[in-house]
Amino acid sequence: MNKFVISEINIYPIKSLGGISLQEAKLEERGLQYDRRWMLVDEEGIFITQRKHFELALLQVNIHDDKLSVSHKTLPEHSISFSLDEDTGEQISVVIWNDTATALEVNKTVSHWFSDFLKFKVKLVKMPLTEKRLVDRDYASNNEIVSFADGYPCLIIGQSSLNRLNEKLSEPILMDRFRPNFVFTGGEPHIEDGFKDFYIGEVLFSAVKPCARCVLITIDQQTGEKGQEPLRTLASYRTVGKKIMFGQNLLHHHLGSIQVGDELKVKNWKD
Repeated sequence: MNKFVISEINIYPIKSLGGISLQEAKLEERGLQYDRRWMLVDEEGIFITQRKHFELALLQVNIHDDKLSVSHKTLPEHSISFSLDEDTGEQISVVIWNDTATALEVNKTVSHWFSDFLKFKVKLVKMPLTEKRLVDRDYASNNEIVSFADGYPCLIIGQSSLNRLNEKLSEPILMDRFRPNFVFTGGEPHIEDGFKDFYIGEVLFSAVKPCARCVLITIDQQTGEKGQEPLRTLASYRTVGKKIMFGQNLLHHHLGSIQVGDELKVKNWKD
């Protein structure tokens, strides 16, 4: 019997910016602590991502001493930081895909820094604890809530799935293209497609929907440059109903802590 072990835990505090690799993470109601709790929006309050602004890949986020810092990967002198609990108190209506949520601007200085970087006016906003953005009711089981993530609290991918993809590519890519929260070792490529309910440590998860991939995975997270791969190759063997699937979106049924090295134990498999 294959043993599945968590090999990576990642959070992405500011939606569509560089992620942080952790050895241990706290699972809260809307997902991993600090994951996608901040987001850039334009003057209309519409969310901004790498899908259109590839250069966001060059901004690395870190959290230290109750501060969040953002620095340019190749020009580290370009940086800014702010307190994790900082906001102006001014409520802003923001749009993520088909959802509308309430957010708070962090501060004007931070928004100006990002506006200078992107060359148009944006605001950095955070999700207040009082905001209850619901997971898609077609897949929710108990009115679960989510942060500014695209739709679900967590995403998991098997390392074997990436290894299979890299066997097909002329130049291998890193897992960071796919922005998973959890990566695990063990099992055949795409074995996560068969997961229904499973434990990581003491926390019970359900895999509720395959993750449909978009142009974002064609952006090199180290250089900010866009290509055609791996979307073109994935389309040749991972297309389901005109969508390209890679990874599984998750809902969790408990709160708790998860560590690299925790065993993933499948409770129920999909039919």
